[in-house]
Amino acid sequence: MKALAGKRVVITRPSGQAENLARLVREAGGEPLCIPAIEILPLAEPAPFQALAARLQEFDLAIFVSRNAVRSALALLGGKPWPPGLKVATVGQGSREELVQSGFAQVIAPAAQSDSEALLALPALEKVQGRRIVIFRGDGGRQLLGETLARRGALVEYAACYRRVRPAATAALRDALAGRIDAVTVSSAEGLANFLEMLGEDGAGRLKETPVFVPHARVAQEAARRGLAQVIVAGPRDAEMLAALAACFGGAG
Repeated sequence: MKALAGKRVVITRPSGQAENLARLVREAGGEPLCIPAIEILPLAEPAPFQALAARLQEFDLAIFVSRNAVRSALALLGGKPWPPGLKVATVGQGSREELVQSGFAQVIAPAAQSDSEALLALPALEKVQGRRIVIFRGDGGRQLLGETLARRGALVEYAACYRRVRPAATAALRDALAGRIDAVTVSSAEGLANFLEMLGEDGAGRLKETPVFVPHARVAQEAARRGLAQVIVAGPRDAEMLAALAACFGGAG
């Protein structure tokens, strides 16, 4: 019997980023329910980004915080030549692969854990006194990366290249809630918070005993803080998420 036979698995990744995991869940016998908890939108006003892009050659290091940052920033750059001396870094293997596919040969990224903490622990980011660093990200977000680099003496600027919003509750969500939910996968603390809000007043209560699969310990801590009892740290990659789902259900139908 397939590992996820009969299991209904909610995938909360943004549209366009859930397809591969959904395929893996389906191949393992499960029913993937793709319900985005974060919607990625273009900037309402791209002028600040374009102003920074015009002086990109001034920076020593560019950091992309996610796949969304890679895709959105490169789209906004519109084929503008990348300065030859500007090194590139990112927080995880998914966004590193995105950069490599876009033509960047040498990308600084942690090999295992995919978050700001892991990137900051790399030797390449330890001695940054006086270096100019630009961080490509969505509007807002965690401050840890920039604040830590600034404390280490770097001159940090942010380049917002997309917006994140919480989607409205959809018919797909209502249909999912009408049936059984065996597991939920989330990719960030923000996505978790959004999904609970989308569920309504009893969102946390509805998921209290449902296995919730997260990519990092930090997201697990947030899930526990919100009262979720079964939180499993799977890892950020699709194969890791699938392996954790399979291990949890053990092929039971």
